[in-house]
Amino acid sequence: MKNERVRVYTWEFPIRFAHWINFLCILALSVTGFYIGAPFVHAYSSKQWIMGWMRLIHFVAAYAFMMSIIIRLYWSLMGNKYACMCSWLSNIGDVGKDIKCYLLLGDKTKCRVGHSALAGLTYLIIFVIFIFEIVSGFALYSANHTGAIWTLLGGWLTGVMLLPTIKLYHHIFMYVILAFVMVHVYIAWFSDSRDKIGLMGSIFTGYKFVPEKDLEQ
Repeated sequence: MKNERVRVYTWEFPIRFAHWINFLCILALSVTGFYIGAPFVHAYSSKQWIMGWMRLIHFVAAYAFMMSIIIRLYWSLMGNKYACMCSWLSNIGDVGKDIKCYLLLGDKTKCRVGHSALAGLTYLIIFVIFIFEIVSGFALYSANHTGAIWTLLGGWLTGVMLLPTIKLYHHIFMYVILAFVMVHVYIAWFSDSRDKIGLMGSIFTGYKFVPEKDLEQ
């Protein structure tokens, strides 16, 4: 029966692990980044090491975020076909249809086991922004730290941009990421409500329930 649903193991554990580490890191980096840029809580005692703790959390989250990105890149090569980043642009021609569908201006698009065309393109752009945030963060950190490791991780960017410019873009792209998170949650919820394939649950379990007629050949 073509209307039957097939249980497909889509997101392997490393993908799900990196997803939730990214979520936690973005949350921590955004809150602490806001504070570092414009402190909204002030210490009233020398024992209240508020800025110190904020910077520490920011740096730890930054390292965790970087390692999560490395894991995601590695698993793009070692994981299943849905983990491969090269598949993100495989359906690029359907981006317009996806946009119309999500804006309720077009017909329902085909259910995909992996990422939709719009999701693939968006994730590619966001991934580039993630890398820039990591590099620019280390570039700012390298202003007060010398050594080959800091130059390699991001210090080289100071030879391309001025520090104030790096800081500006680092801050702006944080808003872009936060906007992406909100749209990402909406589209995931919308798609799951429409297609009933277990999309929201798949990031916890790894499994989707895809109509047999929509399985990729």
